[in-house]
Amino acid sequence: MDNLSEALKKLKLASADSATDNVESCLDCLLKALAHNNANASEKVQEMGVLPLLPTLLAPQSSCTPKVANIIAEVAKNEFMRSPCVEAGLIPPLVQLLHSKDQEVLLQTGRALGNICYDSHEGRSAVDQAGGAQIVAGHIKSMSQNTDPDNGKLLTVFCGMLMNYSNENDSLQAQLINMGVIPTLVKLLGLHSDNTALTEMCLIAFGNLAELESSKEQFASTNIAEELVRLFQKQAEHEKKEMIFEVLAPLAENDVIKLQLVEAGLVECLLDVVTHTVDGERDEDVAQLKTASDLMVLLLLGDESMQKLFEAGKGSVFERVLSWVPSHNHQLQLAGALAIANFARNDGNCIHMVESGIVQKLLELLDRHVEEGNVTVQHAALSALRNLAIPVVNKAKMLSAGVSDTVLKFLPSEMPPVQFKLLGTLRMLIDTQADAADQLGTNAKLVERLVEWCEAKDHAGVMGESNRLLSALIRHSKSKDVVKTVIQGAGVKHLVVMAMSEHMIMQNEALVALGLIAGLDLVGAEKDFVGAGLVQVLHKLLSDERTAPEIKYNSMILICAVMGSEPLHKEVQGLAFIDVVSKLRSHENKTVSHQASLTEQRLTAQS
Repeated sequence: MDNLSEALKKLKLASADSATDNVESCLDCLLKALAHNNANASEKVQEMGVLPLLPTLLAPQSSCTPKVANIIAEVAKNEFMRSPCVEAGLIPPLVQLLHSKDQEVLLQTGRALGNICYDSHEGRSAVDQAGGAQIVAGHIKSMSQNTDPDNGKLLTVFCGMLMNYSNENDSLQAQLINMGVIPTLVKLLGLHSDNTALTEMCLIAFGNLAELESSKEQFASTNIAEELVRLFQKQAEHEKKEMIFEVLAPLAENDVIKLQLVEAGLVECLLDVVTHTVDGERDEDVAQLKTASDLMVLLLLGDESMQKLFEAGKGSVFERVLSWVPSHNHQLQLAGALAIANFARNDGNCIHMVESGIVQKLLELLDRHVEEGNVTVQHAALSALRNLAIPVVNKAKMLSAGVSDTVLKFLPSEMPPVQFKLLGTLRMLIDTQADAADQLGTNAKLVERLVEWCEAKDHAGVMGESNRLLSALIRHSKSKDVVKTVIQGAGVKHLVVMAMSEHMIMQNEALVALGLIAGLDLVGAEKDFVGAGLVQVLHKLLSDERTAPEIKYNSMILICAVMGSEPLHKEVQGLAFIDVVSKLRSHENKTVSHQASLTEQRLTAQS
């Protein structure tokens, strides 16, 4: 340490005289001290005020320059030294050195700038102002074709510098993207795939940049998909595969890149990973299996990539993914069910899948999870069934396969995501299926649970779906017994509230169901209609100019339907409905104006 203090004193004197030989020996001593104990030596440099001397020693022609840049790179490994480096005015001379033709000067300068930028807002800002990133990006572009090992080392340092410069900083990442860094880095990956350090640096840079939405378009215009798949196929180590996965996941969110990855053969790689890790018990096997199967599901979210892999239901990939559903591995069961839900995004696929017996596999999977209770698997399998139930031709087949019975086993679930999908699945199944709606609508336990969920204010999705299913049971069954069950289960008031929903489709469904209740059992529902303020709700809907024509039409139908009840009739008279309805006779919508005339006649006749 004493030698170091001596050397630093000499350095201060020598730098004033520009005595090159003395400076060289002092710099060597300092580099030795930094190699021995970087933090202590750096503190000493800071204490003795050496940093402000260094800009004068960074002259492009000086033989000391590479050593000075190396010293700056070493001290900047310490977080506490980065701001002082900026304050000492080191950035502008370092950026100037990027114009040098000397390989060693460029290497040490790149290291120095990269280390100063690491996790340092001041460092990045100073490099940005000095225009350092543009020069480095230019170097990478012009050097990218050269596969000489020394050149590879310099490229690695420059890529690392840009990475430290832009890491977790959206505006600086956007700046690099605008400079066209992405196509250059993709080219590097292809030409230097044997250079491990450079390859890793490119991957980390891709991982950072791929998070930015604006990067996806640029990535899509390169052959990144082919390069990453080629690189993935060469990897044996878990860590290397993970690095590539970390780039693939954000890139695969883009539909164009999804298709490119499928065409480049990524799916075969993923299936291969699954085969090799499914029975593995090491943490890395479990991690790889999850990442590969998750990525597979992500690729299926794109319409084109999904359809390409479906291959009219005869694709080998489609068949392999189906085989995951009966697997003993929860992660694969989950991925298999999610994949089916993603394949089931158009009627043609859904019809083919139901014909090929997929429903049975999903029901068996759900049966295994009634007791085991893996919520994510339950949710995924219910999602798949809900999607499969959308085409009309599938509904009866799925009902006769026992789907509704299996789904009802999850009625006790306390998990909102499962509740939400359960409700959606039942609602899809009974659409246009009168017998099924009748059977489920007279299930007092189901109706009781629906009424309970209609009050789940913390879970708007569950609340909305419960209301919609309650309405659907009535609308599709048109059954007096179902209406009776809903009245007894205290469901009427929820349908009245639903009529005021902000979603027009829900308002309509509620009004049609309320109309059927009034038509099938007005006496039984009378008390609930009064208690829930039905007449006041209808008055509000008809008076509001913003109310959609079909809502006005159904509200008037409902007014006529409740006139047979004395207390409701009195409420209608008390609210001067005739005034509101007569105004609607001149409504621009012909159906509304016609219904207004009929309703006015009815109100006049009964007043």
